[in-house]
Amino acid sequence: MQPRNMSMSGVVDLAAVKAAGEAKAKAEQARAEAARQGGAAAVAPSALVIDVDEAGFERDVLQRSAEVPVVIDFWAEWCEPCKQLGPLLERLAVEYDGRFLLAKVDVDANQMLMQQFGIQGIPAVFAVVAGQALPLFQGAAPEAQIRQTLDQLIQVGEERFGLTGIAVDPDAESSDGAAAAQAPVPAGPYDALLEAAMSALDAGDLAGAVQAYKNVLADDPGHPEAKLGLAQAELLARVQDMDPAAVRKNAADNPADAGAQIAAADLDLVGGHVEDAFSRLVDAVRRTVGEERDAARLRLLELFEVIGPEDPRVVAARQALARVLF
Repeated sequence: MQPRNMSMSGVVDLAAVKAAGEAKAKAEQARAEAARQGGAAAVAPSALVIDVDEAGFERDVLQRSAEVPVVIDFWAEWCEPCKQLGPLLERLAVEYDGRFLLAKVDVDANQMLMQQFGIQGIPAVFAVVAGQALPLFQGAAPEAQIRQTLDQLIQVGEERFGLTGIAVDPDAESSDGAAAAQAPVPAGPYDALLEAAMSALDAGDLAGAVQAYKNVLADDPGHPEAKLGLAQAELLARVQDMDPAAVRKNAADNPADAGAQIAAADLDLVGGHVEDAFSRLVDAVRRTVGEERDAARLRLLELFEVIGPEDPRVVAARQALARVLF
């Protein structure tokens, strides 16, 4: 699974979060109470991933955030990128061995929570630390960047609130008696290629990542994860050697130059300015004709692939593009 917002610019600077004194006091009080009662019991790995609804949010998220950072995955059954991001977060929750708890919220069944967090599109990932809500990222993201964000989150929890996580017993079973989510999962036919693509991205080998995704698509042209990964790897490859200041100046000086606008739109998207990127290219389609118009339109469609078809910003931009074309 690869990124929608490649720069992760939507991720807050967790190291700079100002923790409220009241929240810290509550966290310390909760730990002291747990210590008086003999400490919290170890949980099964499967208990590190929980489904949360509006009725249980106070208990399962806010109260638990006094002992462990709680990462919230807002998702929906119809959201294809959610189906890629969700399993990754679940795997990391088990791998991180109790240093954070993953709470999954189905937005279709919990509209109030979605509104309270101001979510405009999914998947969206937040965290709650000692009662304090922190936006992490919206859309899918590379595993390496997700890990970096989680590491920052855990560091904040430890340094500012003394949250050391929850104890995990790998031999324990969850409350429903099921084994602790440790059964090996058979590797899929493209797992090795997708893993190679992610490893290439982690190493900064964008050409290698592009080729790995193309290898998957050569055999399965409709593979959703490979399509998404390819679009995003190609985006990163296009912008890695750009001079942002020069590109933006060129776009400002040449509003009718489709090539200038296309380059600036790529920078917009990598910087997390999704709506700006879409608007820029819709305007380029409106201003140009012939091959330049086609180039702007095709790049816009490519950027739609980076974000995902269900995202409301993509839906709005498709409507705007249709008005310009027809």
